[in-house]
Amino acid sequence: MATKGSNPGDKERKRAIRAWTMYDWANSVFATSIMAAILPVYYASVAVQSDQANTATVYWSITTSIGLLLVAILGPILGAMADFLGAKKRMMSIFVFLGVTGTALLYLVGSGDWFIASLFFIVGSVGFAGANVFYDSLLPHVAREDEIDQVSARGYAIGYLGGGTLLLINLVMIMVLPSVLPGIIPSLASWSEGDLTALMTRICFLTVAAWWLLFTIPIWRHVSEPERRIQAHEKDFSPLKASFGRLGHTFSEIKKYRQLLIFIIAYWLYNNGIGTIIYMATIYGTELGFSSTTTIGTLLMVQFVAMPFAFLFGWLAKKMGTKRAILLSLAIYTLIAIGGYFLYQEWMFWALGFAVATVQGGSQALSRSLMGRMMPKSKSAEFYSFFSISEKIAGTVGPLLFGAVSALVGGSRLAIVSLIVFFASGGYLLTRVNEQEGIRVAEQEDREFRKNTA
Repeated sequence: MATKGSNPGDKERKRAIRAWTMYDWANSVFATSIMAAILPVYYASVAVQSDQANTATVYWSITTSIGLLLVAILGPILGAMADFLGAKKRMMSIFVFLGVTGTALLYLVGSGDWFIASLFFIVGSVGFAGANVFYDSLLPHVAREDEIDQVSARGYAIGYLGGGTLLLINLVMIMVLPSVLPGIIPSLASWSEGDLTALMTRICFLTVAAWWLLFTIPIWRHVSEPERRIQAHEKDFSPLKASFGRLGHTFSEIKKYRQLLIFIIAYWLYNNGIGTIIYMATIYGTELGFSSTTTIGTLLMVQFVAMPFAFLFGWLAKKMGTKRAILLSLAIYTLIAIGGYFLYQEWMFWALGFAVATVQGGSQALSRSLMGRMMPKSKSAEFYSFFSISEKIAGTVGPLLFGAVSALVGGSRLAIVSLIVFFASGGYLLTRVNEQEGIRVAEQEDREFRKNTA
């Protein structure tokens, strides 16, 4: 029985919010251990056997592009279908199982097995990206309007902590256990340290899969599937027909969502800069001659430092407004890009990494929540899939610019400064967004949708 003054429905909502944020804890380990830190090194040093130094880089870029293309093709259709079927949670579950399976299968990758490594990574990355689309689409259904910024920020914060925790465990497994295990397990005494390192790395892939699956359980248990709503004229439609019909209707009325469209373009621009800093930081540090201890250690530090600052930006959004808080983060990113030009010593790399950690989670969390407020809930999966996939496609421009500038001038110092163009142009467009008008249009669309549902 509920205690005096308590609201059972409110307790259920808070439980659902906690469960929703725990999925960030669950899936962030794929981003840190698989995408960023461990698999790329294993892929280049073990899975690919070639005399050409850039062969692994070429194979890896093709692999990631294929995974991106598959999600880009499937995402918007599946998003619209999930809205029509009332199946956001179910669609998310399918992609979670796909991602977990692909990740676990990486255990089978041995020396020279670059093809199956690529295949399993594609399966895992499609599962990761696809599940995120439907996970994000649940946000407007879980959180109230007045708490969506804080809930989104909490998710990112917990995600950084989860990703950093398992990455730390994985690094201990790879860097410490190979020299310790032979003294503990006599049967391993005949193994070389290199073979033990490879085994520990493969076991790390299993830990990521298990962690991802285990900590997805709360969202399955405590987050309800949003109510299915079908418009009267869709009663006899097949899911596929309805999905294409809804996508076509959304695109035909894109002018109605003008503020949302301006925001998405602004996000494309500034997120190019953010994404490029994330993906190119390790390579840039290596080019400057910094040790792997500095580059990987900074990556690990970012995971833990970003957590409290993601919470801080959720609080800032409440005090100064979501848009202003994002603009503040972009101003800091601009200073980071300038600082990257003057990077000469390893302590400076750590310092810039700390600066990135202060804004990385906050900028992404608040962008996700602002998007959630300006989209109709009845089309949340459709819009989030469009947002997620188009952002990934647009996100290739930043790394391309970075590489082009680096090639033209023979170094990457000017390349990192060139990222200012993304922060400046994205920030300017963001100032042109009238979020209140965008929210009004989304609420009006939902009211009209409810009138036409059967």
